[in-house]
Amino acid sequence: MTIIEELTWRDAINQQTDAEGLKELINEKKIGLYCGVDPTGDSMHIGHLIPFMMMKRFQLHGHHPHIVIGGATGTIGDPSGRTSERQLQTLEQVQANVDALTAQMQHLFDFDDVTSQGSLTMVNNYDWTHDMSLLDFLRDYGKNFNINTMLAKDIVSSRLDTGISFTEFTYQILQSMDFLHLYRKHDVQLQIGGADQWGNITAGLDLIRKKEGTEAKAFGLTIPLMLKADGTKFGKTAGGAVWLDPNKTSPFEFYQFWLNQDDRDVVKYLKFFTFLTQAEIQALAEKVENEPHLRAAQKTLAAEMTRFVHGQEALDESLLITQALFSGEVKQLTADQIGEGFKNMPSAELTLSEDLSLVDFLIETKIEPSKRQAREDIKNGAITVNGDKQTDVDFMMTRSNSFDERFILVRKGKKKYTLIHLTK
Repeated sequence: MTIIEELTWRDAINQQTDAEGLKELINEKKIGLYCGVDPTGDSMHIGHLIPFMMMKRFQLHGHHPHIVIGGATGTIGDPSGRTSERQLQTLEQVQANVDALTAQMQHLFDFDDVTSQGSLTMVNNYDWTHDMSLLDFLRDYGKNFNINTMLAKDIVSSRLDTGISFTEFTYQILQSMDFLHLYRKHDVQLQIGGADQWGNITAGLDLIRKKEGTEAKAFGLTIPLMLKADGTKFGKTAGGAVWLDPNKTSPFEFYQFWLNQDDRDVVKYLKFFTFLTQAEIQALAEKVENEPHLRAAQKTLAAEMTRFVHGQEALDESLLITQALFSGEVKQLTADQIGEGFKNMPSAELTLSEDLSLVDFLIETKIEPSKRQAREDIKNGAITVNGDKQTDVDFMMTRSNSFDERFILVRKGKKKYTLIHLTK
């Protein structure tokens, strides 16, 4: 199966500038291709993974992906998908973001493996633009762009009613310069991007043909817009974006995001985001149909993605916390794992400077409405403290009855947890 055949099976192709020409080129040789990301923040989110998973697939087929970190374009701001001007960042902030994204890319991809798969190169477009004068920019590049053509691009036309600055208007010129530079210096013949990048990609192809001749072999390919079955945008949660930085979205939260995907979406995500084979994904699709309650596809998706982004150790910890949540066997967890796994549960704060009876403890933390109800629930075995069922109404709560003197976890009934934060 060629890379194009694989991408077609995975429903990962939206538009191509010349499908037959690209197919012929790939049959002839291993190609260079690129995708870029602007350092508008200090971490990528899972939406950024969509085109870069494509890059990884090309790499596995022996082709040579190039990742462009937009140290230059990031100072301008891509107008695509926006209804208003982007707040410009300082050059210092852009550079800090460049460093952070570079580290993330180095973690996700093998840059020097040229044995069983193609190599991968990372570059920064600031390197070939920062010394260029305004007059050189206008004479060498601006002269090749027709204003009417630029205005007709969706990325610009969608902003004409609300207005667009000259700064953001020139973004497609800068991105086109990237494609031309990579075509000339690195033999890059294909640009990949999201569906919203079609206008920028075709602008780059136009520039290459004006500069290099109409017979220049360069191509563009976009990826479908990722929507959930309910029509909402993929990658957003009630808490916001799902980040790749473990300090912004913990590996456990990352794992849970994938685990909680709808049956209607999970097979699509397995195709898009994992490197499982067609046979493996088909087997999981059958389990979605015949045994949806087992959620085998979701578990596999969550494991594959967490391992890819955060590594096996983080996956193991996420599985440990998940199993503890499901079974109630929390005693083997550390304080950090308790804090992570139960941070979205109802919570309370308590100093616990002196010992309290379990009854008074339940009243103080508002887990029980009255002492009578507290005694009744304790006697009936409905109260579990840190994984141990407590049936003694005279049981005394101390700071030693805690996870590292930080948390006490109380379960009332089968599923109603309350996380008590011990304060000093």
